[in-house]
Amino acid sequence: MTVRAPGRGQMHLAACLPGVGGAAVGAGPRAGAPVDFSSFERLARTAERGLLDFLLVAEGPLGEHLGGVHGPDEAGRPEPVTVLEALAAVTERTGLAATADAAFDEPYGLARRFATLDHLSGGRAAWHMVTSADASTGENLRRGGCLDPAERYPRAAELLDVARELWDSWTPDGVSRHFAHRGRHFDIAGEFGVPRSPQGHPVVIQAGDSEQEREFAASAADVVLARHRSLEAGRAFHADVKGRLARYGRAPGDLKIMPGVTVVLGDTAAEARERAAVIGRQQVSPQHAILALEQVWGTDLSSYDPDGPLPDFDPVPASAPAQGQLRTADPVKAAERWRALSRAGGLSIRQTVIEASGRDSLVGTPQSVADVLDAFVREGAADGFVLVPHPVPGGLDEFVDRVVPLLQERGAFRTRYAGTTLRSHLGLGEPVWTG
Repeated sequence: MTVRAPGRGQMHLAACLPGVGGAAVGAGPRAGAPVDFSSFERLARTAERGLLDFLLVAEGPLGEHLGGVHGPDEAGRPEPVTVLEALAAVTERTGLAATADAAFDEPYGLARRFATLDHLSGGRAAWHMVTSADASTGENLRRGGCLDPAERYPRAAELLDVARELWDSWTPDGVSRHFAHRGRHFDIAGEFGVPRSPQGHPVVIQAGDSEQEREFAASAADVVLARHRSLEAGRAFHADVKGRLARYGRAPGDLKIMPGVTVVLGDTAAEARERAAVIGRQQVSPQHAILALEQVWGTDLSSYDPDGPLPDFDPVPASAPAQGQLRTADPVKAAERWRALSRAGGLSIRQTVIEASGRDSLVGTPQSVADVLDAFVREGAADGFVLVPHPVPGGLDEFVDRVVPLLQERGAFRTRYAGTTLRSHLGLGEPVWTG
């Protein structure tokens, strides 16, 4: 074990509360209701006790399923910024990140909400920018259905530019100035209603692995969420995205790469594996297994036995890409992967779904998990991690109590917050006001 000097090469850690229908909410006997504030409060307090950089309240597209909306996704989707404004009152240091859609929403309202959150939290706000593409969200929010896929990121980039113009329309000494933006997607002018916030610009978080998403992250994001589990894949992604920063006048430290990961701990490796198996069975009921199968195959498979084999035909070619936790742009390739998993392990439908949805888990003792996390950062495969606990709200407690101290002992994670803003936690400078 290599012990590093405090603050040198230390990892960043954050926590994510998935949206309703994700892996965590309601997935265990001690889980709180998805709209119960005490659940959010407990998770936020635990994140702060563990000195985590931020808590992300995620929100995804409504789970489309065979032309309808997946039942659990319809119930209990509190608006993330509103939740975080309440959490700002019961926390002092941990950052507060909310998902908001740049494909459907308008820049003035988004800029105002996040500037307000930054003020209320004393400089701890972050905007997790997504660009939804599902028809249900489009029908709910856009009056014209989905935005053309080729237009989503150009609109998002212009929206973020406008938001930053609005945040800079107030001078640092508190003088409001007229703003005007004329662009391809937005044509607005007037006065922005919120003074410059403590961070200047709230932190911008983005996720994705496509060419378009990598370029957007390099040009505009402060944090990018990744999904690479192997050191090799992580190093390649890290080098590629960091290598793009220079052409936008940015330094490697201006963007933090943080893969999402779930963690299951045990006193022994065997105990951890057994706990992971129990959690998998809790998360994937027989009904959920068939629903996940239908999301990939794109057709009604309700007559199939969850404890039986996978369908022997390929997914329906014209079916829409599945949405949610198991979404894929290529259902045929996804089906091939599932069949390979099933053949290799002799797995039933339900067992295959459990295996497919649990591939981002770290399962082991606190020491072995700390070793893996530390290796990713030391080997240049990540700047830190976003922990996705299950179940909530108590799933983060064990990591904070058992893994964080081990990381601190070796100098891999902070022992106190050095500053008060999220930018200070992440080692990001405050944006220069350009007027």
